[in-house]
Amino acid sequence: MSEAAFLAKIVARVEAQRAMAALPGPVVFTNGVFDVLHRGHVTYLAQARALGGSLVVALNTDASARRLGKGPDRPLNGEIDRAVVIAALESVSLVTWFDEDTPVGLLAELKPQVYVKGGDYDMRKLAETALVESYGGRALAIPFVDGYSTSRLVEKIRAS
Repeated sequence: MSEAAFLAKIVARVEAQRAMAALPGPVVFTNGVFDVLHRGHVTYLAQARALGGSLVVALNTDASARRLGKGPDRPLNGEIDRAVVIAALESVSLVTWFDEDTPVGLLAELKPQVYVKGGDYDMRKLAETALVESYGGRALAIPFVDGYSTSRLVEKIRAS
């Protein structure tokens, strides 16, 4: 895939609904920081993509990621760099951002058929689940890949 092809997958939030409408369905949606990409991330994204015809990934903006409490110097990679890396993955169809603490507002705008998170989330406790199910969508957790965590990876690098 050429750089132009994967860069075309990255859209501003205001363009996301139009861009998503052109994707084959069902559309699967996930979100996260995806700061330092690792095996757990790519496995998760491939499994998410397998649940539908397309995968939309919404990234936390840098400001949103900092509010998650992962540390004052996180994210290590800026939102543009994170978007480019995620967009280069074959499993990903579209990349956009959200600046809020949760993607509830973006989910309300896009209304994907499927919403997924990693198995470390209790889907019943997420406002996103209630929203997606309110319009007939499905929300589910994909089993967590044990042993892979950006926070642990960053700790390991810093300890070296």
